[in-house]
Amino acid sequence: MTSGVTTGQAAAFAGVTIKTIRHYHLLGLVDEPRRDGSGYRRYGSSDLLRLVQVRTLAESGIPLSEIGALLDADPQRFAADLAEVKRRLTERIEELTARRDLLDRLANGDRALLPDRACALLERAADLGFTPDQVETYREGMVLARALVPDGFDDFLTEAEHALDDTRFVTLNKQCWAAKDWEPDDPRIEELATAVADRFLANPALLAIPNGLQARTDATRYGLLNHHGEDQAPAMAQLTTLVETKLRSAGVDIPHQ
Repeated sequence: MTSGVTTGQAAAFAGVTIKTIRHYHLLGLVDEPRRDGSGYRRYGSSDLLRLVQVRTLAESGIPLSEIGALLDADPQRFAADLAEVKRRLTERIEELTARRDLLDRLANGDRALLPDRACALLERAADLGFTPDQVETYREGMVLARALVPDGFDDFLTEAEHALDDTRFVTLNKQCWAAKDWEPDDPRIEELATAVADRFLANPALLAIPNGLQARTDATRYGLLNHHGEDQAPAMAQLTTLVETKLRSAGVDIPHQ
């Protein structure tokens, strides 16, 4: 009577494919059994047990390169190695969960993937009457600030929160947005620039944003942040330039672009 089962039968019993068994042999995870008189390999009970052990460990996330040593280890070492594998799997699960959460935020329209505190600021701006387009521009500015000044982003958010507390400054911001469609030489731009500069000077805390950005960046990055979106709005570019000029005249250090 022939002892043992064929490779195909062993694969079926162990829940793997014939190709997988051959791969296990190649890696030395399972010894190749002897062939019978007909030239067929015959797997005994110990071979099947080893196959099941290797398959189970592989399915649990243990790399094949580590399984051989793990199976050959003493019980204490086996337990310690399993604990390490569990730790790595836990880290991987947390990483995958974070990626899934990011995908959920992307699906919900948060392409910027800003932290909750920044999103709360944007919601507050919307509640104060800023339009969706204006809020989106603020969102883009936050993304740029986070990328260009990562170590100062929390301070940037704090300063932005304080700016929204200044009702006069909020009103002036809305007027600046209304000026977006004006002609660059509209005389009202000069008047508005004076009003904005005066507000900055009346409430020096408002200068924390440009001062903070300037302290943490070079002139190029400062310009990218402070003049974002102006290439599509010449009047806004003119307004910002005039405000900066007036602040420089008052002794405020603002980089020239």
